Amino acid sequence: MTTLATSSSAAWLNSESGFDSADQTRLFYRCWQPIAKRAEGAQRALIFLHRGHEHSGRIQPLVEQFGFQQDWAFAWDARGHGYSPGERGDAPSFELLVQDFNAFIAYIQQTYHIEPENMLIVANSVGAVIAATWLHDYAPKVRGVIMAAAAFEIKLYIPFAKAGLRLATCFKPDLFVTSYIRSSMLTHSKQQAAQYDQDPLIAKSISARVLLGLADTAKRIVHDASAIDVPVLMLAAENDYVVALTPQRQFFDRLASPLKRFELIKNCFHAIFYEQEVEQAMQASRQFINDCFELPAAPVQQHHKADSHSASAQQFQALQQGELGSPLLNMFYGMQKMMLGVLGPLSDGMKIGLTHGFDSGSSLDYVYRNQAGGRLGIGKSIDRGYLDAIGWRGIRQRKIHLQQALSKLIAQHPQDQPLRILDIAAGGGRYVLETIKRFQDREIQLTLRDFVPENLEQAKQLATHLHLTTPIQYQCRDAFSSDSYPESELPYDIVIVSGLYELFSENAPIMRSLQGIRQQLKKGGHVIYTGQPWHPQLLLIAKTLNNHLGESWQMRPRPQVEMDALVAAIGCRKVHTQIGISGIFTVSVAQFGGAVD
Repeated sequence: MTTLATSSSAAWLNSESGFDSADQTRLFYRCWQPIAKRAEGAQRALIFLHRGHEHSGRIQPLVEQFGFQQDWAFAWDARGHGYSPGERGDAPSFELLVQDFNAFIAYIQQTYHIEPENMLIVANSVGAVIAATWLHDYAPKVRGVIMAAAAFEIKLYIPFAKAGLRLATCFKPDLFVTSYIRSSMLTHSKQQAAQYDQDPLIAKSISARVLLGLADTAKRIVHDASAIDVPVLMLAAENDYVVALTPQRQFFDRLASPLKRFELIKNCFHAIFYEQEVEQAMQASRQFINDCFELPAAPVQQHHKADSHSASAQQFQALQQGELGSPLLNMFYGMQKMMLGVLGPLSDGMKIGLTHGFDSGSSLDYVYRNQAGGRLGIGKSIDRGYLDAIGWRGIRQRKIHLQQALSKLIAQHPQDQPLRILDIAAGGGRYVLETIKRFQDREIQLTLRDFVPENLEQAKQLATHLHLTTPIQYQCRDAFSSDSYPESELPYDIVIVSGLYELFSENAPIMRSLQGIRQQLKKGGHVIYTGQPWHPQLLLIAKTLNNHLGESWQMRPRPQVEMDALVAAIGCRKVHTQIGISGIFTVSVAQFGGAVD
């Protein structure tokens, strides 16, 4: 770690440095190292996320006010803020800000040897939405999160402001919006207002791209907050001119957290921790932090029954029983299904879906190729629209993330040792075979399995087309049968499970499959697994598309925390997750340690 500056206070040694995010952008952060560390137990840390427009320099008084003098504290400058690079108030996307924060946590864990379960997050306004999105998408095992004035819905006051911004960004993608917020709208404290006005590092503008990304992501996270089970304290301001109160309450009510508290701070503006009176917020925060660290960690087994006892299970049951959607909406989907039957065969992709199932290996391989085709002229246009659906765009991004994860594991494997790779449900095997094509100088032994012989034949043809010299075994096996994982076979270094578990709502067959994987995985080996934590078109898909069994394609999105818990139950610890478009699909990597978590 390269230290930029160091100073000290009564309880902490302060330092400044930087860390590299996922795209190798170096971001600035501050560290408060306790002078008197805890004599017993693991080291703990408070991680602070600043408000929109602000920076980590504003966190110094908060560290002192919170008063946990034996604990570490960290705060970053979000991309485009403070001393971090980027145009002020801008980022390539809101999702990248969440990735940056995930990288920050990983950096702290690796550099300072503080485990996530010993971290507690304190996040303000926009920072709170970053934290909430991180909880939902990455499912970290942090001790708890304090969200102050979470910006799930910013009050723009101008009618149709978001619609106008979306239209404007079509003509000017780099559009910026100047904040209407004055310091007197943030706090009753004249001293704090003056400090805000005089701070040269506070950016008064925000990128419209980031603002719209924030709004879209916040809507998704509030809607699906039941996927979050980390302890949460929400501090809401009674007189907030910046963000709406209702979405904060909705988020709180939907949380599945065993410990959650909602504190409405009386006579308070948006800047809760920078108000004239902060004792109510501080007292609630200190008590919450103490309670979080006294609360024992929840066992991973609690998620094994989430297929029948959870919000996602209730939603799936309602979907099966036809209780979702209004009569008018269901009538509209019925018309779409009828049109699919009439016009669908003109589209090559829809024809494959109608014949083999839209979730079949054949259908996914067509989506991966992303080359529109059809009949009678109009068929190709229909096919292009089909391939550009948000779900299929997410599938193609999932392929990219799969190949990145696999490539990284292959590259880090010792070159003088053979590498054994198994895909338990390969389908056409395109994502694996295209990756192996780039590593034919390595000694790789590849095994592709699938339940459908036609999929394996398709994989063989692709391997021939790619002129692969890598030895490949093709095995027709059921990924959910214990007999498919004989202990007599040599163990594998990498096992891939892609696009399979998402198709099944129950956890019991998935646990059987994972137990089989455990039998065939080397100690220290890795599992690459995909997830589908949520989908914005569940009802549309269920009402219009058929699956590989010829039935209505009904899906139960499995929250990331549940999927990770199932993998952890076989002794695999997650080390990395990548999030796809709109958080629909994820690709994760876990390492097998041999012992059950």
